Amino acid sequence: MVEELTRRGALLDLILTNKEGLVEAVKVEGCLGCSNHEMVEFRILCGRNRVASRIASLDFCRANFSLFKQLLREILWARLLEGKGTSWLMFRNCFYQAQDQSILTSRKSRKGTRRPAWLNRELLGKLKWKRRVYRLWKERLATWEEYKAVVRGCREATRKAKGSLELNLARGVKDNRKSFFKYVAGETNTRGNAGPLMNEVGALVTEDTEKTELLNAFFVSVYSARSCPEEPRTAEAPEEGRTMEEFASVDGDWVREQLGNLDIHKSMGPDGMHPQVLRELAEVIAGPLSIIFAKPWEAGEVPEDWRKADVTPVFKKGKKEDLGNYRLVSLTSIPGKLMEQLNLGALSGHIKDKKVIRGSQHVFTKGKLCLTNLIDFYEDITRWIDDGRAVDVVYLDFSKAFDTVSHSILTAKLRKCSLDDQVVRWTVNWLKGRSQRVVVNGAESGWRPVSSGVP
Repeated sequence: MVEELTRRGALLDLILTNKEGLVEAVKVEGCLGCSNHEMVEFRILCGRNRVASRIASLDFCRANFSLFKQLLREILWARLLEGKGTSWLMFRNCFYQAQDQSILTSRKSRKGTRRPAWLNRELLGKLKWKRRVYRLWKERLATWEEYKAVVRGCREATRKAKGSLELNLARGVKDNRKSFFKYVAGETNTRGNAGPLMNEVGALVTEDTEKTELLNAFFVSVYSARSCPEEPRTAEAPEEGRTMEEFASVDGDWVREQLGNLDIHKSMGPDGMHPQVLRELAEVIAGPLSIIFAKPWEAGEVPEDWRKADVTPVFKKGKKEDLGNYRLVSLTSIPGKLMEQLNLGALSGHIKDKKVIRGSQHVFTKGKLCLTNLIDFYEDITRWIDDGRAVDVVYLDFSKAFDTVSHSILTAKLRKCSLDDQVVRWTVNWLKGRSQRVVVNGAESGWRPVSSGVP
């Protein structure tokens, strides 16, 4: 591509391309500063084809929450939610109608078109001035020292802007972990969107729709449909089991408190109810949600929306084309999670009262951590060694432990804890009939059943 001499009568500079016609207008001009190399200028032909994103998000900058609240206050919820099996559907439809009138949607820009988070307006102006001074220097209207001074100023301003952003993200990581890890992922090359992926015949799959189906089929393949025989249900004495009234204590204050504590930086589930919207409307929707939450306890039914999950594949390590190097992150319904918290509190209280879990259990136990488990383990090992006893340690790891939990075995163990039969029935219905789909860059796979595991 370079045909003229570039250094002391010799041709030492080359331009390499992997596509014919990508570079044009190659010319050799004067030296740059004190260098003895001639400058080589060329033009790269690269058209910018901006592809419209398929990901639609709620535009909270233009949201009218006052109108949203007014529309929901005008609804007579007590009369509307009288039906046993349709209360959630009625609430969801009214919520969607009010949301369409109050909050506009916008398309997310692709990663390559977004500005860096640290590029503020002041720094952008300095970068534009640097380009202008460079053009002036090429036209012999500015000196090289003036241009270098502007470059140093831009470099210092960029360093300060990035440092300030990273410091603010580190300070607010407890309240906004999503922004922190999003920034870290953007600065590294170890994590990104899925693909290209290797299918069963060894071919690479690049289309997002095909990748979602491939990933969903792989994730579902690890689930187990094994079951165990149902144990006979024996009548429990009233004092040994909790009554339904103890579990069904759902009031508006509890729902309002839970909605007010929602993390607005979390993602919404497949039902399309964003935690920021639910938190803003806590005073208005606490009443109808308390009615909806009480009905599943009475009927033992779980709405279908609460048993669905949007799965996002997250790359772990290794080769990106290997399906086994991705783990799934499930996004479920936010109101469904509130109901799960109610169920969890009731079950945990009962298990604690009956002392079902031994004191040696540390993981998933309130007030205990993996660190406390290690401390107890270290204490036991050192005591045995001090006593002169032989100690052998065997480490085990269960593959896909949470994905292969049998629902029938879990149900049988819950019944052994003397739980109320209606509570167990609600838990069974919550686990039964679950489904998931994989979402990559807005492309969605079909729904597939989840036959085992816990969400």
